[in-house]
Amino acid sequence: MIVLIGLTTVLAWYLLKWLARHLAIAAMAVSRLTPWTRGVHAWVLSAPATFCYVAVFTCFTLVQTTAPPRLIDVMTAIDSTNLHHLRKNAVQVLATSSFWVADHGSGLSLYIVGFAAAVAYAERRWGTPRLLLIALAGHVLGSLLTEGLLRRAINAGRLPAKLATTTDVGVSYMLVAGLVAAVTALSGRVRAAAAAVLLVFLVTPVLTSRTIWDLGHVLAACCGLAVCLLVRLAGPLRSPGPFRQRGD
Repeated sequence: MIVLIGLTTVLAWYLLKWLARHLAIAAMAVSRLTPWTRGVHAWVLSAPATFCYVAVFTCFTLVQTTAPPRLIDVMTAIDSTNLHHLRKNAVQVLATSSFWVADHGSGLSLYIVGFAAAVAYAERRWGTPRLLLIALAGHVLGSLLTEGLLRRAINAGRLPAKLATTTDVGVSYMLVAGLVAAVTALSGRVRAAAAAVLLVFLVTPVLTSRTIWDLGHVLAACCGLAVCLLVRLAGPLRSPGPFRQRGD
């Protein structure tokens, strides 16, 4: 839905700009809306990695919603970061699994909002290279730690062996690490409040659903936080000034 709204808004904006050449009321509307469109444009340009990633996983999700469900099940199963695939080709599945939204694209709108708002803010403060390290740590290390715990649970007989080949894909570990980066970039009471909200968001599913993948989100957050502390040694956070409005 949010993708449709976004595309409709963009098309409507350029239609309005075309009408502004011929209608005074349209020209007035364009004049009033231009500062807002320039702000959005500047926000996107200020976080290139975040919005490129959003574009990629959104395209993958659109494929999921239009292709036969059985085909998508096969494709995501191939790209899954389960124990079987990590033993055979860890690098490939860790890379490809990060482009799929789990459960056939369920929750795409929330992921887009989370990345476009919080993770984009984190990229502005940390800078693109450091934000990439934080997000990748959440995805890669979080996945490896989760699967390591799964292996121990299977070997101990606490979980069924079939989980070694289960489908485990998604952008959520990247999002969680990015949210941690955003929270650590805040200060004072705002950071404390944001940290409390994030903690509740992460811990509640662990206490209610009690699945190892819910625990995986906590592990991804911890990995993201650890890398935040490490890359912070490279220098202070950025303090981006006002957006440079060069056009809309």
